[in-house]
Amino acid sequence: MIAIVLATWIPHLPQAVRKPFLLAIPCLSFAYLLWLKGKVGMDTWVAFELLGYDMFPVYISRLTFIFGTVFHVALFLGLLFALHVESTTEQVAAVIYGGGTIGGAFAGDFITLFVFWELIAVASTFLIWARGTQRAYRAGQRYLLMQIASGLLLLAGVLILASGGHDLRIGQLPFEEWHTGAKFVFVGIGIKCAWPGVHFWLTDAYPEATPTGAVFLSAFTTKLAVLMLARCFVGNSNLIWIGALMAGFPIFYAVIENDLRRVLAYSLINQVGFMVVGVGVGTDLAVNGAAAHAFADVLFKGLLFMTMGAVLKQTGRINGSDLGGLFKSMPFTMVCCLVGAASISAFPLFSAFATKGLIMDAAINQHHTLVWYVLLFAAAGVFHHAGIKIPFFAFFAHDSGLRPEKPPLNMRIAMGLGAIGCLTVANPLVYGFFYESLLPFPKAMEGYHLYSAFHVVSQLQILFWSAAAFVGLMLTGRYPPELHSVNLDTDWLIRRPLRNAWRVLKDGLGAVASGFETAVLETLPRQSALFVERYGPERGLLREFGVMGSSILVVMVLLFLFLAFGQGVVPI
Repeated sequence: MIAIVLATWIPHLPQAVRKPFLLAIPCLSFAYLLWLKGKVGMDTWVAFELLGYDMFPVYISRLTFIFGTVFHVALFLGLLFALHVESTTEQVAAVIYGGGTIGGAFAGDFITLFVFWELIAVASTFLIWARGTQRAYRAGQRYLLMQIASGLLLLAGVLILASGGHDLRIGQLPFEEWHTGAKFVFVGIGIKCAWPGVHFWLTDAYPEATPTGAVFLSAFTTKLAVLMLARCFVGNSNLIWIGALMAGFPIFYAVIENDLRRVLAYSLINQVGFMVVGVGVGTDLAVNGAAAHAFADVLFKGLLFMTMGAVLKQTGRINGSDLGGLFKSMPFTMVCCLVGAASISAFPLFSAFATKGLIMDAAINQHHTLVWYVLLFAAAGVFHHAGIKIPFFAFFAHDSGLRPEKPPLNMRIAMGLGAIGCLTVANPLVYGFFYESLLPFPKAMEGYHLYSAFHVVSQLQILFWSAAAFVGLMLTGRYPPELHSVNLDTDWLIRRPLRNAWRVLKDGLGAVASGFETAVLETLPRQSALFVERYGPERGLLREFGVMGSSILVVMVLLFLFLAFGQGVVPI
């Protein structure tokens, strides 16, 4: 809430004060969180009564705290990366988006969650529209439509649960009986999580956002959805297969995609799939893995979006076919991109190495062998398209002849801090502290050895064979070429029928509106004038009644309108 309140001050501050004020917002918010955590402790509900209902606007636990912590980090790095942006609209939208996500993470009841759920839907849309292009405007409309649909499903489910006597507090929902309200909540969260089939809003909208706005988008929406799954549906076996599908199918799209930010969007779905599997497995180790991987993903995916945002800002291009050779003029950005690529690929010493294995180990421990193989394929595939393809086509490959200037200093500092974060999580001297101090179930990590010979060697084998496949496809000319094209996704099956249905509805409503306009603005005044001419005060039946006759005429017209259009009015 602190961030949201302070966001309203941003447009009124002079430029010299605004920039440090922006960076102070996440710092003040996190300081307040630490103070509140120290005052009320963990696993604590902050409650009050409203209209006879017990409301719990704040709930602090180890699970919510790790997400809240990384959301503050993401907001700070994103604001630092966007510090050169002059648009107060984008700045306010980013702060409200981040603040709303933090508020949603610590929400203790579904009503509070719904408020933040819809707030971030609207605020994040402006980060897409701020791009100022027609494509961004249309993508933002489709994005907002899906986000609002998610919120309405969430609200419908909550109302059904409440009508059945269910507590409004956020907690494990009765998915075993598969309550109707739980179904609505399940699907509402799933849309925001970008589940297969309803994932298209993410890959459609994120690449159309501003170079800086995409950094915020990559950090918040899907991670908040993962947190809500962990709080409401942990151990739901349906999530295991949904997550496995999420981890697998985006790889095929990412390999053939030319827009490098869209490649990252598909990669984002792939990584969220690992988290969803962890929530579905539901053991302490699996939930630790989901939370830890969400933490790491915010860092390395944010870093990759920063590097591609810097490339887009400095060159005006983002398609792999138009780039190449940028290591000569953007060496620092190239190094940061390689750090992000190594992190998402789970190289030893880089962040995902400390997190992704937790989920895979938890899956195989619960005898989900087929799912483990899918995750193994997904782990190899992400190195193929995000670990190799993005830095290769952006900074190496053919020389495009582009010689852009270095990105602004604030962008380079933000990328550098993001790279340090990626190198910190899996550091042999640090990862134990990370496991013990931030993960929801630290006892589950007792006896877990991250840098065991088996873990290191098996991961290096995955990376080696994935790299060999990339090199082999490139040398034989069988790697899908980078082309200026549009790859059809599941949204095509919806957008075309909806567009045609909207045109039919629009034409029908237009005809009705035109007829109503003719009746109200032309026919009714003409008939009223004729009535007054024949029966008005100067002649006819109302001649004897004066003002009273005019009053009767008004009442008659109102009665006619009520009888004609007021049949749906029900007295209370």
